[in-house]
Amino acid sequence: MKLASSNGGTFRGATLAVDGAPVHRFLGIPYAQPPSGELRFRPPVALPQWTGEVDATGYGPAAPQNPDARDTDETPLAWSEDGCLNLNIWTPDTSGTARPVMVWIHGGAYLMGANSDGMYDGARLAAAAGTVVVAINYRLGALGFLHLAHLLGEGFVDSSNLGLLDQIEALRWVRDNIAGFGGDPHNVTLFGESAGAAAIGTLLGMPASEGLFRRAIMQSGTAERFRTPEGSAHVTADFLRLCGLDESSAGELRTLPVERLLAAQQQLEEGIAAESYAVPLPFQPTVGTPSLPEPPLDAVRSGINSGVDLLVGTNLNEGSFAVEMRPDRPEDPGYPDRAAAVLSAGGLPGDCAQGYAEALAAVLAHEPRGKELLEAAIADAVYRQPSNNLLDARLQSARSAAHGRTFAYLFTWRSPAMGGKLGSCHTLEIPFVFRHLASPDAAYLTRGKGPQALSDTMSGAWAAFARTGAPDQPGLAWPEYGQERRTMMLDDAPRVEADPRREVRLFFAGIQVRQQPVS
Repeated sequence: MKLASSNGGTFRGATLAVDGAPVHRFLGIPYAQPPSGELRFRPPVALPQWTGEVDATGYGPAAPQNPDARDTDETPLAWSEDGCLNLNIWTPDTSGTARPVMVWIHGGAYLMGANSDGMYDGARLAAAAGTVVVAINYRLGALGFLHLAHLLGEGFVDSSNLGLLDQIEALRWVRDNIAGFGGDPHNVTLFGESAGAAAIGTLLGMPASEGLFRRAIMQSGTAERFRTPEGSAHVTADFLRLCGLDESSAGELRTLPVERLLAAQQQLEEGIAAESYAVPLPFQPTVGTPSLPEPPLDAVRSGINSGVDLLVGTNLNEGSFAVEMRPDRPEDPGYPDRAAAVLSAGGLPGDCAQGYAEALAAVLAHEPRGKELLEAAIADAVYRQPSNNLLDARLQSARSAAHGRTFAYLFTWRSPAMGGKLGSCHTLEIPFVFRHLASPDAAYLTRGKGPQALSDTMSGAWAAFARTGAPDQPGLAWPEYGQERRTMMLDDAPRVEADPRREVRLFFAGIQVRQQPVS
């Protein structure tokens, strides 16, 4: 199948039969110029006019990254600095009524991941939901988030936010081209998981993103994953040292082989991972920069992107991977200290661990011990409570007259993997949304036992939200979050609960009030 581009050329894709319905697939479409050579560490540049035909039948390369030690696939991920800014499209039809567009941003701690991951194949979601599904790549690690403004000058003032600027450029491409693929450029929904959701939380606070998307779904993400210029400069100093450079020779980063950058990146990541049970995040966006002038939560409160409809949620056991799958798990007496360190890294004072354990005990109806305490601390400090902060910021937004709707969920279906030890772990909801419960990529976590009815509910709710701004569907009345903090509990039998795990939320909220400066 061939489609014309707004830039003058054509795309050659393929047509598949998916669950008895046709889906047209276009893979590896470039949305910006190659970010290499003179464009390394610089903002993305739009593609010029072009002619000819693009072969869109195979995946494009991922952004440069180190291998994931947890990946058991024997085929290494193909990456390239030159061709990484590409996207994939799945569409049920390229003609007729314009369809809602769902743009997926992958996770991976801003260090790894790709739109070619089998779990992100949008064919089944597009076929079942009748939406156009897009999955994008963006620059990762040092190439996407290394802070160089203080060293290389004006042309590099936004080098620490390039991964986000790539996403904005991809959204501009969608705006200008998606109608040719049967999509509605005025009805675009972002959805993403983990770092992908954190990227969305940050985009909500970036002025340049306004008007590029109408709705957003954040799965296990936060709007608080960023550094100050001073904090990012410290990371840059460490990175330069690992590259064998110093501040006076920082310009050599622009010509070093990518492999050398990745080697330094790996060393930096390993150093952070050795000190923390939470996810190592050496590279993050930087506030106080032209593209991100203020913390995203402050921007949301002031009304940036206030008209965007928002769906935010987490999984119950977000920290279980970090606890259960590390080879150096401490013995039981070490867990309280680990939990206290995680809470402290999340910004809580050092004396709060006992208060957290007491609040958690009120939720669990028993005293949390050992791994349970540590896993919960990771889930709350890194994922759930920052998500609650964003939900509450929406309630406080200054532009109430133009306010988009806000919805929340908590995913609680438990994985049977590892004898059930992982619970409702990080990433578990992804195959439910993309309708891949039976796929080999999901087999480890679902063991083929994932309830199809829950997948139908979730994929249907995500599509309904993309279509109308509300995740309601027949048999599922999903209320707005509101002052009652109504949250959809996603399990075999979904139900609405007001302010779930309230005692823990109030504990974190009380700590944050204590930490506010006295005026």
